[in-house]
Order: sequence, then C-alpha cells, then structure tokens
Amino acid sequence: QFSFQENGWGAFLAERLVRKCDVVNRGLSGYNTRWAKLILPRLISKSTGAESTVAVTIFFGANDSALKDLNPKQHVPLEEYAANLKSMIEYLKSVDITEDRIILITPPPLQESAWEKECLAKGDKLNRRNATTGEYAQACVQVARDCGTEVLDLWTLMQKNQDFSSYLSDGLHLSTKGNSFLAAQLWSRLDKKLSALPWLLPYWRDVDHTNPEASLL
Repeated sequence: QFSFQENGWGAFLAERLVRKCDVVNRGLSGYNTRWAKLILPRLISKSTGAESTVAVTIFFGANDSALKDLNPKQHVPLEEYAANLKSMIEYLKSVDITEDRIILITPPPLQESAWEKECLAKGDKLNRRNATTGEYAQACVQVARDCGTEVLDLWTLMQKNQDFSSYLSDGLHLSTKGNSFLAAQLWSRLDKKLSALPWLLPYWRDVDHTNPEASLL
C-alpha cells in the first residue's frame, strides 16, 4: 500500500514505465496471505485484462510471520503461508498469467531494536523476530522454486550489508533507501521483460500537426 508514496518502489516503477504500461497497486496495509488469497480473484481476473498483464509481484510475509502469541490476528503458520502463496500462483495461472510473469518477493529483514521501540510505544511487546521472518523468507524462496516463478529474496539481499537498519524506517517498513533498493532489484528483473514495450502513442515531435489524425488514429 505504501509503495506509491513519494520515493516508493511502486512509484519508481510507474515512472519508469510511463506511456508503456500501467502499474497497478493492490497492496493492502496489514494484510496477510490468508486474507490476500481470498480477495485475489476480486483484484485480478480475466475480465480485468489478465491476458495483457506483463508482470505480477506477490509481496507477503512480514505480517504472516508475526509471533502467534503476541499478534494472533496477523500471524499465519509457516506451512499455511507457503500453501497460500502456491494457491495464489495457481489462481493467477488459472486466469492465464503464466509463472514466468510472476515474481515473489520475500519479506525484508526485521531490525528488532527499532521495531521494539514502536511496539513499546503502543504498550505492546516485540511481536516479530528477524529469525522467524527469515524462515518465512526461505519458505517463499522454496515456493518460487517449486512453482517455477522468479523470486526476489529481499531478506537475504538486504542483510549482505551487515547494518541493514537504513533500509527500514521503523525496523519493519521500508525507508526511502529500502524502497530504492527494492526498486533497483526489481527493475533488474523486469527490465528485460518491459523495457522493449513500445510507447503508447507517438512522441509529440513525431505527430503530423497538419494532419494529426494520420498519426494518432
């Protein structure tokens, strides 16, 4: 949901793809795969132009991996999380979005000390653990392998820089730097697929101003 904010990774992709294709944001803050699986048919269907969809990202895990005892509303067991991802992939395939057009994104790492401050400010205990989030990230990678989709392992990539806290605004959500990192990683996977898309309508200098119908219709 936050990806279309200023400096968000979704906004970055939309800017890169202007006049080539529409970037549609269907992110829902706080949702998990259990809920997303149920509403996916409302978000994407054959009638909404699935056949012309060039890529779909599925980015879940940060909420699913919340600790059950401390955050039962968002928590989804690891096995169910993996099954839900597979279910969403199967649904997309059923509306003719093939696996080569699907990219799974793992949750980013959790910076526990920063997120704990956020939890304590609300009167809560730390309700997530980075090691647990890593288990969900590994499950996401395995689902991609099993289903033949691409995967962006954000959890691993961000931690190659030992101090990954700058990628996160509050220990959980992406900062401006984190958004830029995700956007760059994602674009490197999308560039080959999307950079060759033709422009929608000609460049203005190429329009015949004496007979615009000939150029535009």
